[in-house]
Amino acid sequence: MAKTRTDKQSKKKHDKSVLNGTIVPHKRPHKVHNEPVEIPEILLMQAIDLFHASEPDRALPLAQRALDLLHSSGVSTLEESPVLCLIGEINLELGDIDSARQSFLAAASLKSSGTKEELLGGGAEKFLWLAQICEGGGRESVEWFQKGASALRMEIGKLERSTGSTTARLLEERKAKLADALCGVVEVYMTDLSWEEDAETKCEQFIEEALLVAPNTPGPLQTLASIRISQLRLDDARAALSRSLELWRDLDSDDPNVPDFSTRVSLARLLMEAEMEKEAMEVLERLVAEDDTSVEAWYLGGWCLHLMGENRQKETLKMQVGEDKRPDGELTSLRIASREWLGTSMKLYEVVDYEDEKLRDHARDLVNTLNKDLRSIVEAGEGESGNDDEEGWDDEDEDEIGSADEKMAGM
Repeated sequence: MAKTRTDKQSKKKHDKSVLNGTIVPHKRPHKVHNEPVEIPEILLMQAIDLFHASEPDRALPLAQRALDLLHSSGVSTLEESPVLCLIGEINLELGDIDSARQSFLAAASLKSSGTKEELLGGGAEKFLWLAQICEGGGRESVEWFQKGASALRMEIGKLERSTGSTTARLLEERKAKLADALCGVVEVYMTDLSWEEDAETKCEQFIEEALLVAPNTPGPLQTLASIRISQLRLDDARAALSRSLELWRDLDSDDPNVPDFSTRVSLARLLMEAEMEKEAMEVLERLVAEDDTSVEAWYLGGWCLHLMGENRQKETLKMQVGEDKRPDGELTSLRIASREWLGTSMKLYEVVDYEDEKLRDHARDLVNTLNKDLRSIVEAGEGESGNDDEEGWDDEDEDEIGSADEKMAGM
């Protein structure tokens, strides 16, 4: 049996202070040993762990307590910056945009230009968040983006003077983040500030820098494609989109180089605008495989299949001669698939309480059009082979979607 440590031995071990090595008095109030000591740094790390574990509601009180302790301790206010940023991100996760904005503004008001290391709260994150959620938008958004970009440029310069594999990884991350910030400025000039005389020049200026900083990341290429689409330069847009897609299309979904979900949704929209429907469906099929509850992904897939059907119909009409009106099985399949995707989107819309009414109305209009097209096929007796089966499938599925349509109409 192992030797049991005596109380005297235990007392000798605790007699030395961890902080200064001096001997502390033996006689201390008993409750000092039992009262837990709250340390801001520990509370912060616990809050971070909970936040990363998708428990923002539990993380928020710990982060707030850490901030209160820093306030009361009289330490440098710069030490509050990482806590304020974390509180801001937690509130964003909880959907409290106003509270998040106040936290980021408080962090940005501290005497820091954003040049300190990210972990110390002096990084660009607070500026980049404010660029997206500021109340003013437009010029105010551009100013926050530029502050974030300036902080990132200085951090990149520092990293470029260092060596090591970790440094190289951080350098690539910061460059990608800088490129994203520059693309954010472009988006503002293409929307809120599109009326300004130099908007197009600004877009070209910022996208050029983004592509120089991070030439092999999908985001800048997608933004370049968006600019070219607005300029009606579709060939250039398609070239940029193809390059963007090739960077990650063969990677596993959990690969860090695969763009996040929302970025790929935006890519699908751009591919559809550039008349690259097959590539768009490739992206959308992968998205719904990863998350089959995405209303927007199912809606875009249905719309994309509808566009593919319209294109197929135009090709069929060109090939038909005189009274030759033979059925087109591929066109029928595209219409049926389109209705399935849109039907799923409409059902999910109601289940998840989605808020985009324009999306809902467009999906409903497309389904009504498809129902008429498919009904006319059955009534005209198209598709002689297996016609009865197709008609039975059509009636059953139409009833199901019609039910969802009636529910939508009552919303």
